Amino acid sequence: MTGITINGVTIPDGAIAAEVQNHPSGSEEAAIAAASRALAIREILLQEARRLDLHPEPVLVDEARRETEDDALIRQLLDREIAIPQADEQMCRRYYENNRKRFVQEDIFEASHILFSASPDDPPSYEKAVKEAEAIVRMVRERPDMFESAARERSDCPSAKDDGRLGQITRGQTVPEFEAVLFDMTEGQLCDQPVRSRFGVHVVRLDRRIMGGPLPFEAVQQKIADYLHEASWRRAVSQYIRILAGRAEIVGVDLGDNTSPLVQ
Repeated sequence: MTGITINGVTIPDGAIAAEVQNHPSGSEEAAIAAASRALAIREILLQEARRLDLHPEPVLVDEARRETEDDALIRQLLDREIAIPQADEQMCRRYYENNRKRFVQEDIFEASHILFSASPDDPPSYEKAVKEAEAIVRMVRERPDMFESAARERSDCPSAKDDGRLGQITRGQTVPEFEAVLFDMTEGQLCDQPVRSRFGVHVVRLDRRIMGGPLPFEAVQQKIADYLHEASWRRAVSQYIRILAGRAEIVGVDLGDNTSPLVQ
């Protein structure tokens, strides 16, 4: 398939074919190229780990999975060769000041609804759902205390068991037509008209709105420090791989600038 060798060690075509699944792409050719680069970089790192006489000490990745010996060797190599200091407060604060738009808490909406499930592709059933929802709106407008019991008895949503409560919602978590109404409501308000969506017809009530705004530096400092450390680590590993690749005899694959770290 490819005839790739790293310092005389051949990467089998079967390994490349298996690796392709980890590199989805717009074309088979691009996927094969990405898989070939990934395995070539992996081989370069493994050869360096063995040259330094490292011995694999696999650790648990999670409760059910342990590292392979090759993964352990690569991790140990990078732990030994790459040292990145933790970002200090000054660096974190500078990043915060330069990227304030990234550190904003969205508005949070606590809402309840009663869903009459129906498909827009079935007009008679959908119109029946609309009429049922309209009747509930009229009833709850006169008797607000009836919303919860109506949700338990009539709603087709699993939230019925929680009196129709949907919990906390932010933008993008529900369908646009639902959000368009919900985000324009005030606390305690019941929708004027049922909300139509692809899932059916909703009777909506906004229970609480928590206004968002800028997050203080102290609330995001650790997140920024972790991000900066990770970014620095990836740059350092990429540079380290370039150095190793420059020393290696590589046949059949062009790494170019594609030396991003391939391990977590």
